[in-house]
Amino acid sequence: MKIAIIGVTGLVGNIMLKVLEERGFAGIELIPVASSASVGRKVKYFNREYTVVSVQEAIILKPDIAIFSAGSDASLLYAPQFANIGCFVIDNSSAWRMYAEVPLVVPEINAHTITPATRIIANPNCSTIQMVMALSPLHNAYHIKRLVISTYQSVTGTGVKAVKQLEDETKGLSSEMAYPYPIHRNLFPHGGSFLTNGYTSEEQKLQDETRKILSDEGMRITATVVRVPVTGGHSIAVNVEFENDFTLVNVRNLLTEMPGIVVMDDVEKNIYPMPMLSEGKDEVFVGRIRRDESNSNTLNLWIVADNLRKGAATNAVQIMQYLIENGLVK
Repeated sequence: MKIAIIGVTGLVGNIMLKVLEERGFAGIELIPVASSASVGRKVKYFNREYTVVSVQEAIILKPDIAIFSAGSDASLLYAPQFANIGCFVIDNSSAWRMYAEVPLVVPEINAHTITPATRIIANPNCSTIQMVMALSPLHNAYHIKRLVISTYQSVTGTGVKAVKQLEDETKGLSSEMAYPYPIHRNLFPHGGSFLTNGYTSEEQKLQDETRKILSDEGMRITATVVRVPVTGGHSIAVNVEFENDFTLVNVRNLLTEMPGIVVMDDVEKNIYPMPMLSEGKDEVFVGRIRRDESNSNTLNLWIVADNLRKGAATNAVQIMQYLIENGLVK
């Protein structure tokens, strides 16, 4: 089986290789793909060196699955070309997420939306993935009316340039700026680009993608995205109002039973999720589970996950596994 990874030399691309190795995909024929600046470079996979090729070369090689992590422009241009040769495309950018005919997939929740006719599958936004992992079983049980979301997002979500900016600033060095302001000992409510309604594109994604994945266009959602100077993962504080009342015991049970969720919530021992605990892990961690005493049928949650893993690379590889295990790729 031929698997192409487009954007293999980036942060997420590197993690994809690691996740594929961890999950034992030794027998695949890897096609590493990157921009012209990286063509000819070598990448290692299961201790074997592979030469990075161009997108055009990869199309000629006719991969069975192509996983994109190269930005929206590249996905809009090249994903249809891979799809036209019968390849399944799993796209990590925002390019295809809101097309009605394109499944927006978190495998634990809605892998059933992928059909044999599907050729482009969208990987949701990193913050959306970790949040809906926790919300899905609760929505099924109590039906969510409204979400108030505040995210605290790692600089790794912006990429290598942002990580370097933080590292250099921490050392007191000048650096090329990924952000309009210093990030060391700072934070700012700015993720993505500002829209005409005053929200940012990252905030809008949380609203639109959550409704699509949970199949509820009437869900009321508002969000504030904040960039913080950490590297381990994204954190989300979410206030959830339900149609129906709940018990905290049942909420904990539902979260504990959800595949991919780890409940980490023992405040007497100061146990709660943090980015430093989620880094390098595939699970989504949930804690600070408590009733909102200011409003009926309302819950507060704190949700943390490694945005490069479950928020991107791992979710894409899980989609790939679903395609293989369900016979959609021969």
